Amino acid sequence: MIKRVMKIALVQLSVGGDKAKNIAAAVHEIHQAKAKGAQLVALPECFNSPYGTKFFEQYAEEVPSGETCRALSKAAAEAGICVIGGTVPERCGDQLYNTCTVWDGSGKLLAQYRKMHLFDIDIPNKITFKESDVLKPGNQISVFEYQGVKIGLGICYDLRFPELAQIMTNQGCSLLIYPGAFNMTTGPKHWELLCRARATDNQLWVGLVSPARDPTAGYVAWGHSTLVNPWGEVAGTLDEKPGTLIADIDLQLIDEVRSQIPIRTQRRTDIYDIIQK
Repeated sequence: MIKRVMKIALVQLSVGGDKAKNIAAAVHEIHQAKAKGAQLVALPECFNSPYGTKFFEQYAEEVPSGETCRALSKAAAEAGICVIGGTVPERCGDQLYNTCTVWDGSGKLLAQYRKMHLFDIDIPNKITFKESDVLKPGNQISVFEYQGVKIGLGICYDLRFPELAQIMTNQGCSLLIYPGAFNMTTGPKHWELLCRARATDNQLWVGLVSPARDPTAGYVAWGHSTLVNPWGEVAGTLDEKPGTLIADIDLQLIDEVRSQIPIRTQRRTDIYDIIQK
């Protein structure tokens, strides 16, 4: 039997206030990932700008004509690799979105996803954040196919909504990628837990891609980019510093888990179901 494997790279970038420098660092890591054999590389949430409502307007650009998208398209084509471009603040008319773009090995825009569930939380004496003060939510689910593998996209807070993950699984995904920037309150509590939960629920691979931690930033990211396999086991993780997690996605493992624990055929859809409207 031919082993079905895709090598992926999750890149945990250091992000600062210099947009051009952030983009250049991302392009460099895309080529580094290709040199290490990766077929797909994923970048973190807000990799071209600091994360914060006060920054979104300043760093926003149009998709796909903005400078970040042009750089990602060029890098994907030069490296011949699929690039999941983390997220960028997207300007569309007078609206702002938190948007992930995907570029195939020829530099073509393969998919675009706007963060659907905005990060509005209030944990007293720890963190209060309201993306909806500035951003609008997306309203389209995004699944794409690359080299015969279907991949679903979510962004950060989307990870908390199992319905979205299940719909993408029902559409045939083998891998879900979530660029995200959990913080120092929610990160230690829920980052790995939710990643393992989504992988276990849906019996597929799940990758989370965070910016590296900058303790001097206004919003301090947890880091710890993580990959979990269909058994719910952590297949790889980084610490809080800049780095790249490179791993082989064994697609046969999905079939193995689903055949041994066949929950997909055991659901009582005569009583309950999750549907896409």
